Parts: sequence; C-alpha cells; structure tokens
Amino acid sequence: MKRPFVAHSAASYFFLALFFISFSNGGVSAAPNVVILLADDAGWGDYSHSGNTQVATPNIDSIANEGVSLDRFFVCPVCSPTRGEFLTGRYHPRGGVCGVSTGQERLDLDEKTLADAFKAAGYATGAFGKWHNGSQWPYHPMARGFDTYFGHSSGHWGEYFDAPLEEDGRMIRTKGYIVDVCTDKALGFIDKNKDKSFFCYVPFTTPHSPWAAPAKDWARFKDLPITLRATESNKEVDDETRCALAMIENQDRNVGRILAKLKEHGLENNTIVLYFSDNGPNSPRWTGGMKGKKGTTDEGGVRSVCYLRWPEKLPAGHTVTQISGAIDLLPTLTSLTGVARVGDKPLDGLDLTPLLMKETTAWPDRMIFSTWASNISVRTQTHRLDNTSQLFDMVVDPGQTSPINKEAPELAAQLAGAVDAWRTEMYGPAKDKDKGGNKKGPGNAVDPRPIPVGYREFPITMLPARDGEPRGGVKRSSNAPNCSYFVNWASKDDSIVWLLDVKTAGRYEVSIDYTCPIADAGSTVELSFKEARLGGKVTPGWDPPLYTNQDTLARPDGESQMKEFRTLKFGEVILESGQGPLTLRALDIPGKSVMDLRRLTLTVIE
Repeated sequence: MKRPFVAHSAASYFFLALFFISFSNGGVSAAPNVVILLADDAGWGDYSHSGNTQVATPNIDSIANEGVSLDRFFVCPVCSPTRGEFLTGRYHPRGGVCGVSTGQERLDLDEKTLADAFKAAGYATGAFGKWHNGSQWPYHPMARGFDTYFGHSSGHWGEYFDAPLEEDGRMIRTKGYIVDVCTDKALGFIDKNKDKSFFCYVPFTTPHSPWAAPAKDWARFKDLPITLRATESNKEVDDETRCALAMIENQDRNVGRILAKLKEHGLENNTIVLYFSDNGPNSPRWTGGMKGKKGTTDEGGVRSVCYLRWPEKLPAGHTVTQISGAIDLLPTLTSLTGVARVGDKPLDGLDLTPLLMKETTAWPDRMIFSTWASNISVRTQTHRLDNTSQLFDMVVDPGQTSPINKEAPELAAQLAGAVDAWRTEMYGPAKDKDKGGNKKGPGNAVDPRPIPVGYREFPITMLPARDGEPRGGVKRSSNAPNCSYFVNWASKDDSIVWLLDVKTAGRYEVSIDYTCPIADAGSTVELSFKEARLGGKVTPGWDPPLYTNQDTLARPDGESQMKEFRTLKFGEVILESGQGPLTLRALDIPGKSVMDLRRLTLTVIE
C-alpha cells in the first residue's frame, strides 16, 4: 500500500523563508521555544472546549482559543505507543513499542526523537513527568535527546502524593501532589533557560489511575451530579468520572501556571504550546456519543484533542478539519521551527504547517491506522473500518452504530485491503507475529531484548520488579507490572531474573529496595551473573504498613497498594561484559519469607 508522505511542503519552505528574512531584519525574536503538554488517559470529552459542561478547563481551552485546534486528531489506544509515535513521527510497531510494561514499551535504539532534533539545533531540552518509552540507558530520556529528566520513566505510578521520583537517574522523595511537583520542575527549567531557546516536555500523569485527586479538587466534584453520560452509560461509575474530572481540573491549573510563567518572562508570543492526550478515556464517561474508550481502536478510544498556540505565527481560533495524528507532530514542529530532523527513517506523519497557517494547498487523501492487541482499524477523512471489518460513515454516524458494508462494498474491500497491507508492512506476513518472529500484542511477558547495563556516562542502572521475571513461587504484587513489587518469595527454589547486556566490565555497587517482616529478617541471598557471585543478608527487618494516604477512591483491581521500601546496600561485585541472566536467589531462609522486592540497582564504580 502506498501512502502519501509530505516531509516539508513547498508552502512550508515559503513560510520558513519569510521567517528567517524577518528574523534577520529584527522583526521576530529568537527561534521559538516549544512547550509540549501531554495528558495521560484523558478523553476527547474531558474538556470544556469539547462541550463538557461538568468540568472547567479554561487554561487548556485558551490554547485552542488563542491558536489552532486539530478537530479530528488521532492517537493510539494506550499510552506508550502514542508517545513513541509522537517522538518519532512513525507508527509505533516500527520502533519496537509493542506493550506498556515489562520492557515492551521501549523505543528501539536506532530510532531518533523529536528531542534529538531540538537538542542538535542548540535548544535546552527537558522532560518532566511520565516517560514510558524505556527506563535504562540508552532507552532513558536523557539518552533520547533530553538534557534533564524528572519524573517516572515507567507507565502508571502507584504513588501520587509525596511520590518517589527520578531526577537525572537518581531516586528522590518528593513532597506534594505529583502533577504539581513535576510542574514545579518544569517551571524551574523555564526560569533557567528563559534567555535561550528551550524545548520543554511535560507529560502529566493524570487522569490515569489510581484515582487520586488533591482534596480541594475532589471537594468540588464528590457530590457533582453526572449529567453528561458515557456512550455506554450503564458501564459508567459516577465516582470515577468525578475523580477523573477533578484530576483534569488540577491539571488545567498547572497548565495555567506554565502559561503564566511564559508570560512572566515575555515568552508567550514566541513559544509554541502544544496540548494533547495519549489515548481515549480510561473509564466510560462522556465522549460526545463516540464509541470506545482507552484500549479500543474505535473512535472514542483514539480521538484526542490537540491544540497549538503560537501567537507570533499561528492564527487564533482556527480549526483544522482534516484528519491528523500523533505521527504528524514531529514533521510539523520541526517545520514550524526550522529545526532539522535528526535521522533518516521514512516518516509516516505529514507536515501540517499549511493547514495550521490556513494556506491554500492540495492536501492529500490519507488513511490513519490504529492498532492494539492485534486489533487494527483505519480512519479516512469520512469513514472508519473497525477491527472487525465493519465500515462506518463517520460523517453521518459518528457513534459507529450502523455499519454500511452492504451499501459501500467497494470501499469496505479497499479499506480491508489497506489494513492487510499495513499489517504486513508493520509485522511481516504472519499476522500473529512481530518482526522478530514473536507473537505480537501486549502482555506481561518480559520483553526478550536484554537490559543494557554499565554506561560510564550514566552509571546508575535501576532494575525494577516490572522488568524482572519471577520464577518458582515468586509473584508480582499485582497484575499491572508497572508499579509492582515481587512478593511470595518463600523457597530456595524461587528466584528473580533480569536479562542483562553488560556493556562495561568492572566493579559494580549493588543495592536492593526491600521490605521484610521483622521476624523473617536474616535470609541469605545470592546475586549471580555468569561466574560472578555476591552474597549477603536481608537485614534489618523492615515492615511498614501499606499507604493509606494515596487514594481518593478504592484502588482498581490489579493495581498494587504501595508502601515505603528500604534501601539495602548489598555490596560490590565484578561483572564481565556480555549478555546473560542476573539471578537473585535465597540460600538460607530462617523465617517464612525472604523479602518483598521493588528494585535492584547496579552502579558502575570503576
């Protein structure tokens, strides 16, 4: 299947020429700053700009009112694939992103990112929030174009209040609500770089579960009558809707803080501000009648708001009606700013500059594909073929209620053929296999790609439970690996394994984040990699209670209740280079259990 590709249109080059002529004559300030705001699990209907009268999002709405709204903007059904597509301008299966946890969320190392381009152009670059495309160097955001990083590199995070978060490779304990804290760091980055061009990426953690909103936000919503209902209203849980909207209003307030900071420094006119979300709503709630939510390839699962504001150049109050998607953001932002793209892999996205600028252009017909869990749907300007090959006219039937395969058999066949061709292009001829021959689709199996360890430029490698494989009786604390820990370790036959690729032979410091009942303290455990062995005891006992201050609503099934883990300095070990399993097992268990384990950390010391 041949798809249209426009890297930089003639109109875009004309615009850039005018930009640089104006700049050379002193008519425009320095190269524009870029601020990207990404919501996590917010649906199209979660904003007052979309018509939701139950929520007030004036700051987010202002980006649309003072700029451009992409009216039919499509992302992926879940988090990490959208982030991979936004960062690369390419469909996520091309870049190895096939899941949301256990290493499947990692973006292949031969992919170049939007941040790579802006860093190469001399911008200061920073990311503050949820990364979700790889944790260990060189998958880490600081190896993918960002000078600094603060947040959590995995998917959903089980602690939203006083959370432990990562700052440039080291874990620290924060104080406050996670969105407020990450926004504070973004504001500090803007302050520091106000006199040079910067690229600031703020991927918020909300309204992703756990259902946890600040008390003052929840107070406004806890008794709110739900008057706008989900498309499948019988499945809506009113308190979940209330909490999601409370989290959105908190996020809107933080967007307002960022916009105010730009204004404070006189940067608002020459800063591109972009806001969008990574998938459909994470619970059944109002979507304007669209079918589907997060995890589905129907319209409601993949349509997002997308607003861009740049007062110096973009028209205010303009709406783009042509379909677009996360894959278009890299070619568009590099075109708008005149920043050269880094990398030469073929793009799937288009440069939207002519549409944003209201230029007269022969815009091509196109198709945008959505996939998750082996399901694929395709969207044209007027139709959607869903994952069951049912065809819908999205102009007259935006809720996908009445398939028209019988009325339009040729179009249905054409789009089905396009889906088959796209599937083959993404995954190869075997429909249930990925490019590496593995069964495709998300799951909790640990990704077969080894975890790199031992880079001098980034000596700390954290190996969380989410990236390890429990063996024997060991289990995860929940079905959702991202913020889990290993439990039920009670036998010498049990073990925990991480598949490593040690890049630098040498001496490593080992630490373990654990809890252990006081009566069970003293187990002897051994860490092994190839011929190396390191033994030690799990002591002292450390048995804190589960947190009771994290949740506004009861935590969803499958998400771990978290607790305070203690760091045990386990010792030093000499590791040889190469690939192999890093195995942690118990040699002696004096009590009923060994420990609960959240994380093992390796640090190169020589």
